[in-house]
Amino acid sequence: MALLPALLLLLLPLAALAVALATVLLGLPSYDIPPGVNQPAKLRLVLAVLLGTATLGKILEKTGLCSQITFGRYVRQGRKLGVDPKLFIQDLQFNKVPVRVYQPKATSDGRRRDTYEKVCRYLSRESESVVVSVQYRLAPEHKYPAAYEDCLNATIHFMKNIERYGVDPANVIVCGDSAGGNLAAAVSQTLAGRSDLPRLRAQILIYPGLQALDFNLPSYHQNRGVPLLFRERAAFFALQYLNGHALHMQEVLEGSHIPPDMRLKYRKWVSPDNIPEKFKVRGVKPLTPTDFIAEVYETVKRFCEPNLCPLLAEDAIVHQLPESFILTCEYDVLRDDGLLYKKRLEDNGVRVTWYHLEDGFHGIISLYDYCGFSFPAGKRGLDSVVNFLKSL
Repeated sequence: MALLPALLLLLLPLAALAVALATVLLGLPSYDIPPGVNQPAKLRLVLAVLLGTATLGKILEKTGLCSQITFGRYVRQGRKLGVDPKLFIQDLQFNKVPVRVYQPKATSDGRRRDTYEKVCRYLSRESESVVVSVQYRLAPEHKYPAAYEDCLNATIHFMKNIERYGVDPANVIVCGDSAGGNLAAAVSQTLAGRSDLPRLRAQILIYPGLQALDFNLPSYHQNRGVPLLFRERAAFFALQYLNGHALHMQEVLEGSHIPPDMRLKYRKWVSPDNIPEKFKVRGVKPLTPTDFIAEVYETVKRFCEPNLCPLLAEDAIVHQLPESFILTCEYDVLRDDGLLYKKRLEDNGVRVTWYHLEDGFHGIISLYDYCGFSFPAGKRGLDSVVNFLKSL
């Protein structure tokens, strides 16, 4: 691994340039950059860099220097940030789970809050909140429920030791984006109704993935080739988290992994019928019935567990959830997961603040202030989270 930084400097620009040229010259017909997306040219460049990184990662893996996953994680870390004069940052362990805590140095006139998000420094500074970033174990090395358990244990530890951080017990918030949104929703459901802990003030779910029953919802087809998350990759990552591999991905995409009776049971919650019509104007592909394959179901049946797919939680749990903020993006395969959960929360009397980025795509907020790849829409989305925090 000591060779990795030098190899990165020597090879990554060449790989990224080659893929960037191919992107421009060939147009990458297998991918779709919608004209309505925020700054399509920049998104195409981001895609080129990601493809270059993936290509170089495969080369390094074949040479035995490091795995593609390790290299990808290394690149995504970006440059190490310097000291932030407005924040006190420390690395700790909450019940053996590594976390990074961001605390504003200036005391706020209002009450502090706790939240979780990738752009922790910005959220902590702008909302004057204590932010705890949970460094949960990652798939495929650590399968479900490792990440969920880490987030739950870290949250409980923090809530039991909250006085150390000057946080009001009545103002604790869980937050996450993408897979982190899934984890935040699952933790919020688990803590609902617990009398031995403070009640969560709110949950913030940023383009969350909340189910793995139906990869044929309108947004999955409308945005199947839109970066940064393609339809096939959504199923791939769900399987990696569950099983540590992506066997039977095609069957899962086709819907052969869920028994007919179970699909009928959950249809009241997971159905295109629950998606507002305005989100279907770009066309909806009719679902072609597929035969149920019992052998596949046996390998993925835990997809029906709410801790893995929070959209499937019973009404008795959803009814107890705290005030919620949900952010969705128009050009995101996970858009409909967020819309369906919004409806479930509202149907159960939970107050929901919804912010929809009409020109947004999956992962846009995580690109904020990242190597020059920021998007105005991402900043708008991030500020909407800050505004929600300040309103509580």
